[in-house]
Amino acid sequence: MNASAAPPTASIEIRPIQFRDLEEIETLLQSNVFTAKSPSDTLDLAAHLDSIRHSYGLLKFLSWFPNPYQNLLRAYVAQRDRQILGAMQVSPLNRAASTWRVDRAIVDPAAGSQDTGTALLRHCLQTIWEARTWIVEVDVNDRAVMALYRHNGFQPLAQMTYWTLEPEQLEAIGQREPDLPNLTPVSNSDAHLLYQLDTVSMPPLVRQVFDRHISDFKTSLFGSLMSAVKQWFGKTEVVSGYVFEPQRKAAIGYFQIRLSHHGKSPHEAKLTVHPAYTWLYPELLAQMARIVGQVPPQSLRLSSTDYQPEREEYLTSCGAEPIAHTLLMSRSVWHKLRETKQVSLEGLQLSDVLGGLQPSRKPVPGRMMWFHEWSDRMQDDRHSNDRSSGDRGGNDSEPSSDRDRG
Repeated sequence: MNASAAPPTASIEIRPIQFRDLEEIETLLQSNVFTAKSPSDTLDLAAHLDSIRHSYGLLKFLSWFPNPYQNLLRAYVAQRDRQILGAMQVSPLNRAASTWRVDRAIVDPAAGSQDTGTALLRHCLQTIWEARTWIVEVDVNDRAVMALYRHNGFQPLAQMTYWTLEPEQLEAIGQREPDLPNLTPVSNSDAHLLYQLDTVSMPPLVRQVFDRHISDFKTSLFGSLMSAVKQWFGKTEVVSGYVFEPQRKAAIGYFQIRLSHHGKSPHEAKLTVHPAYTWLYPELLAQMARIVGQVPPQSLRLSSTDYQPEREEYLTSCGAEPIAHTLLMSRSVWHKLRETKQVSLEGLQLSDVLGGLQPSRKPVPGRMMWFHEWSDRMQDDRHSNDRSSGDRGGNDSEPSSDRDRG
């Protein structure tokens, strides 16, 4: 279905979120609402509503100037007659803010989920002009959410699977000593190595959508301080490392674990492996299992994509359980240009389009113009001489014939 054929939503007003909206959003979440969440590191409008309420002043202050957490709470609400119909939370995916992600969509079905969701999406597309690409991750079984994004121009990009490993499985995996002689902690000086590894591990289309650069793998001083504060409040710890290949002078494997010290939530891991070094999967997972074994026992969660069959095969062989299947969808900026430009191509006249190409004054003749004029003049003279000689030939023929007859 074409996104431009969406029903009119002029009666729905879209505006940035305010503190007084948090209570109505909480009431809306308690009912049977249409909601969708994409995994991200931002403060979730639904899961962390109490933290947002207590830290709203700080979050508002951070949104006033450029910083790594400027868009930690970038959300918009839809209302009609001062009644909240839904909300949408978005955030940039990369440091350049060329790719943005829909983190959370909350819509009241009684108010029309398609109309409200479309109005919120259109407002984000028209307001955040620096975004060239949008992505969203939806559950493959949630047909209503998938229909909303398809209705607004999102197309499938990759299929993702989320896996979980229980503490007993992690203990068994961690008993083996991993063969990682060149395991190195991560620092800002290694950003170019991690960028090269991230680039080679993704297909061209996915790489183009994510649009990551070396700066995305660096951490500023302000970002380090904010991460430390966030980890202290959340009682979490981030441990990361990468495997260096001396002969190629490149990173061939990388992992990051967010450890939960309070034991109430599972540990979360990110894993990147060079396609030519898939034998690193059991070694890196053994290293992560040994790290997880030093904190309160909890399950470990990590993800895989459909273009990583070796990872899925290994996770299946070691007893990991798939707990969710999602679809990563993307939307190009060209859809936005087609929707926002309200000019019909059929109504354009060729003279209007080429009006600016008309000469403003008579051109000054050059050498080639004089040459063409001289050639035309010579041809006219030649034709006139031929005609005159023909006339003279006809007049002379009559006297000669008369003399012959005489």
